[in-house]
Amino acid sequence: MATDDLTLVKRVRSGDQRAFKLLVERYQRKVYAVALGMLKDKEEAMDVSQEAFVKVYKYLDHFKGDSSFYTWLYRITVNICIDVMRRKGAAGGETEEFDESVANNDLSEARIGALGSRLGTNPQKSALRRELAEKIQEALAAVPEKHRAILLLREIEGMSYEDLSRTLDIPKGTVMSRLFHARAKVQKILSEYLELDEAKSGVGSE
Repeated sequence: MATDDLTLVKRVRSGDQRAFKLLVERYQRKVYAVALGMLKDKEEAMDVSQEAFVKVYKYLDHFKGDSSFYTWLYRITVNICIDVMRRKGAAGGETEEFDESVANNDLSEARIGALGSRLGTNPQKSALRRELAEKIQEALAAVPEKHRAILLLREIEGMSYEDLSRTLDIPKGTVMSRLFHARAKVQKILSEYLELDEAKSGVGSE
């Protein structure tokens, strides 16, 4: 049976390096996916992922356990991503080494709500699924950073409204409002593609 996060955190605080390695292995793919979704650059996403875990290790004593560990971790990740985007806009410790193999596990299988699932898992539709994933990434790139973060965490990571509120440090009402606008923006961008795709391939028909 897998050890829960809080137990692993306690073990890390007591000096157990193996426990931290387990936390990295448990969340590195999700952290990378969030960073890639926000930054649209694999190398930057890898750098952010490593920085996120460095900060987790360095500031683990600051984690009080009021929220879940993954909420705290994703908040760190999102904040780093936002800092990177702001630096790009303005200019143009000891930890486990991040597994670079996760770079191959990008958002090609990610789904925005029901949009991706409409293609199902039929192998014959794998090319369509990859094309849709590319369209989703293009749509995400057009969404403002605050909306992009909340959409990724909700639809891809499956965070609850309560966790989103804690992670992003915003009221629950703001979470719902941002999600509404983010979904509307993405769906508007994708609607023409999906309608064309269904007309060509019959996807979604009985």
